[in-house]
Amino acid sequence: MQVVVPEEFKYLYVTDASRPIVKVPVKVLRQKCEPVKKVDKKTNELIDRMLKAMKDANGIGLAAPQLGIPLRVIVVAVGKMKPLALINPVITSAAGEEIGEEGCLSIPGLYGEVKRAATVEVEGYDRKGRRVGFEMNELAARVVQHEVDHLDGVLFIDKVDEATLHWMHPKSGDEAE
Repeated sequence: MQVVVPEEFKYLYVTDASRPIVKVPVKVLRQKCEPVKKVDKKTNELIDRMLKAMKDANGIGLAAPQLGIPLRVIVVAVGKMKPLALINPVITSAAGEEIGEEGCLSIPGLYGEVKRAATVEVEGYDRKGRRVGFEMNELAARVVQHEVDHLDGVLFIDKVDEATLHWMHPKSGDEAE
């Protein structure tokens, strides 16, 4: 699906030093990302940049390709949970099903309903290179699935129920006509 950005939303599609998140149609968003070979200082610097960019954009998840880096790294911060970084994450199991609204910091202003697993188990490495695993439910499960999809070049618009797509200004909540 190709995104045609309405004129009144084009201001959201700027990428610069203060807004480092890349937007569609930047090619890195459609690439399958490379695994991190060694967790080191550069990996941790990338995670720090990702956490800052996510927080600055009022996001709850971000994948490295959204900063233009084709590596398998995600960060997630849902609700009151401590921000979590996962390196080379793999969803090892998924159960249940729920439909919920999603948006994406790389496609700002566009939202729609996506069917996802209600619970997932995800494994990967933490920022110290230790193997970790987590069970995620509800919104956290949705965010992990969304971010892992990014690592394979898949965007939420590839899975959305197209009939539910709508434009809305992220800060105001006012729906576009």
